[in-house]
Amino acid sequence: MEPSLSIPRPNDPRRAQLQRMKLLAVALLLAMFAGFVVSHLMGEHGIWAWVSAFCEAATVGALADWFAVVALFRRPMGLPIPHTAILPRGKERLADGLAVFVRDQFLAPDALMEKLRVFDPASRLGDWLAKPEQAHMLAQMTRGWMLQALELLDEAAVRRAIQGFVVDRLRKWNAAATIGDVMALLTTDGRHQKLLDEVLLRLGEWLDQEQVKTRASALIVRYARREWPKLVGTVNWVKPIEEIGDSLADRMARAAIEELQDILTTPEHPIRLDYEVWLQRYITRLRDEPEMAVRVEELKQRAIEHPALQDYVQGLWGEIRDALRNDLAREQSSMAAHVERSMQSLGRALSQDPSLRDALNQHMLQAADKLTARLRTSVTDHIASTMKSWDERHLVEQLELGVGRDLQYIRFNGTLVGGLIGLILHALSIWLSF
Repeated sequence: MEPSLSIPRPNDPRRAQLQRMKLLAVALLLAMFAGFVVSHLMGEHGIWAWVSAFCEAATVGALADWFAVVALFRRPMGLPIPHTAILPRGKERLADGLAVFVRDQFLAPDALMEKLRVFDPASRLGDWLAKPEQAHMLAQMTRGWMLQALELLDEAAVRRAIQGFVVDRLRKWNAAATIGDVMALLTTDGRHQKLLDEVLLRLGEWLDQEQVKTRASALIVRYARREWPKLVGTVNWVKPIEEIGDSLADRMARAAIEELQDILTTPEHPIRLDYEVWLQRYITRLRDEPEMAVRVEELKQRAIEHPALQDYVQGLWGEIRDALRNDLAREQSSMAAHVERSMQSLGRALSQDPSLRDALNQHMLQAADKLTARLRTSVTDHIASTMKSWDERHLVEQLELGVGRDLQYIRFNGTLVGGLIGLILHALSIWLSF
């Protein structure tokens, strides 16, 4: 839709003022013409000669200025006189001229940059943000904007976007290489040996628990009765099989714990060395063997396609949204408080650090320079195209209401100046006749 000039209201007070001034100008013209007629009827002798000279010249001046004023807006009496209706006929030229004037006088890059440089926006911003009430107001405004943005978000689209983002990143993730890198990181400074120590300690503590020994004893007894029922029956005459199972389980646990202690206290233990070799070999396979990479990739793809992971990703946005909404809905929002602290910190930094102010001002100047370069052309085109799209009749009416009242004073002045010139010329003619 093209921009249009606003149509003046019928009850616009300027309309009545303009009409009143026009009537006064016409009345003055008629008065001068009447004086001219009366002076001729009175014979143009004595004082009447002076009246005739004044009124005649005043009438000519009034008519000339009436023509000049009317010719600005329309054709006088509708006659096709050249160089009349100047404003409506020259609308396009006027539009281009005004657009260029605004561009050169108001959007000159050097002038704007100098004003911005003198304004020192970074210092003013720092002073403004350093005030607690300003930072608080900005934080609360930000909280409101974020809360509104949450309500306006398309839930389904956000869920699809998050799911697509997560799944896409998982599909592109080289899991085998990452696992290899993590395992290689574990070998730095002997961390893998410390991990082995921790596992062995936990295993020893587990084996030393009575319930573990009891369960091991029960397993031994159950296995013996199933595999050697006759032998168990014979042994029971000598000693209950349960006591034998308890003793055997306890001995096995103590033997395992002793072996674990030996591994823990011997840096060059064969199991430690085997563990070192196995780990390094596995890291190499993860990094270099295509077959291993394919197997890990298959596991990763199955995990991605698993319904549990899909459901988790689908519900991820709901959890994030609810957490954000609950926080932003509170007056004492933690996010708003963080924004407020950040704004105050930025304000203090700008106030205390000249280099930061200079850097920010420089960035603003560069951005403003680029923006001005773009705006000069777009604003010029906008002003010109807007004025050219205006209806000529409404344009004339708007301009006449704006300056027409003052232009009527030209008619008054023209009438009076014309009359005075008439008196001067009449006096000159009398002087020349002597």
